[in-house]
Amino acid sequence: MRGRPKRRGGTWHNASVTNVVIIGGGPGGYEAALVAAQLGGKVTLVEKQGLGGSAVLTDVVPSKGLIATAEVMTKIRTSGELGMRPVDTTLNNLLEAVVIDSDVLNTRLRELAAQQSVDIEARLISEGVRCISGCGRLDGTRQVLATLDDGSEEELPADITLIATGARPRQMAAAMPDGERILNWTQLYNLPEMPTKLIVVGSGVTGAEFASAYFALGCEVVLISSRRQVLPSQDDAAARVIQEAFQARGMTILSESRAASARREGDGVVVTLSDGRLVEGSHVLMAVGAIPNTESLALDEAGIQLTESGHIKVDRVSRTTARGVYAAGDVTGILALASVAAMQGRTAMYHALGDAVSPLNLRYVSANVFTSPEVASVGVTQQQIDTGTVRGRAMMMPLNSNARAKMQGLRYGFIKVFCSPSGVVIGGVVVAPGASELIHSLAIAIRRRLTVDHVAQAFTVYPSLSGSIAEAARRLHVERPDEYIL
Repeated sequence: MRGRPKRRGGTWHNASVTNVVIIGGGPGGYEAALVAAQLGGKVTLVEKQGLGGSAVLTDVVPSKGLIATAEVMTKIRTSGELGMRPVDTTLNNLLEAVVIDSDVLNTRLRELAAQQSVDIEARLISEGVRCISGCGRLDGTRQVLATLDDGSEEELPADITLIATGARPRQMAAAMPDGERILNWTQLYNLPEMPTKLIVVGSGVTGAEFASAYFALGCEVVLISSRRQVLPSQDDAAARVIQEAFQARGMTILSESRAASARREGDGVVVTLSDGRLVEGSHVLMAVGAIPNTESLALDEAGIQLTESGHIKVDRVSRTTARGVYAAGDVTGILALASVAAMQGRTAMYHALGDAVSPLNLRYVSANVFTSPEVASVGVTQQQIDTGTVRGRAMMMPLNSNARAKMQGLRYGFIKVFCSPSGVVIGGVVVAPGASELIHSLAIAIRRRLTVDHVAQAFTVYPSLSGSIAEAARRLHVERPDEYIL
């Protein structure tokens, strides 16, 4: 392997330096850059938008910051059940005493994103990575041409190239975003005021998260879903709980409906459905998927194949079909998660620079939907067990049977654990506040091939939501007849 590093006295040394060029500075790109620098590569990273990419600047960081505010509002909304009342007796509840300052909220979100980007750039520079502001494209497989912000070009020799250019919101020709009333998810953080009635088109992860957040922030929300229920890619029972929670709180969901167009009308918008119905609101969010950023990269000339969906085809160590060229993140279409992008980028560099590497295994990936309640999952799915693709058993513990959940006034959710016939934990689903934290114990169990007995015998705090994970494991200990299989 060219330039394979050797370690002497805690420091990496190269007999011949390996030039690594990374196009795209999102999680896949910057994590790859850090690993490549650690392994002794001469690393150049080319990024136009800013370090961190869309994940940091317009997607994950600001959206989860918005959701953090929404979570506080959700707690305030249910505070009366816990005995809390406003001091001002003219108010009926604490919710009436709180308003959202849209300008303060959005300024905070933009500043969070900008500071995270600055921090990432500082870390890269401290590790010896050269960061170029501009766009990159392949020039064969051994060189990258970088077009800098001033229009000039620079030739970058590349023994190893990683493409991590991400994806962007899909657009409908009849509902083109204008950044004011018709919006995609990157444009929400510049609104001068909070929407009064937000129409969300699309009930996948992005649409459901924003519908949940803005409803909690006090907006009237209409969610247009082309499926019978929200979150069609998630566990069916989990999606059913989320839809029930949304509707019980007063959100309008138009199931099995499709948006044909959206237009501005006065100070609002009108969305026309495919059956002719009209939905009026103050703003509309188009959350209809994403498309990979593969244009202007000269992929064909380099011999890089794309999948039918237009994503870059990669194997489990992130190799493309061109020698020496790797790809990571949303541009590959594997799983649109920052954690997966980062792992793909790191794996690519471990492999390219001759270090020990484990191919990507999607069974170990934890995913989370930041609705209220959250939906987290890892490992095999209920559908795989139901169809016989994977042999296993399942145990579900409703959240309302958990003592801590009762104390917190939680109504919606469950914890479900899957195990193999021999009792090895192979998957799980958590629907609860903080599910993104709770799922980690199941992820560890799957990664280390722990049995349900191992999980059951570990002490849990009483009372705690995690106690239901141990309880589900205990109930899976006894060999169950077929009627116990969900």
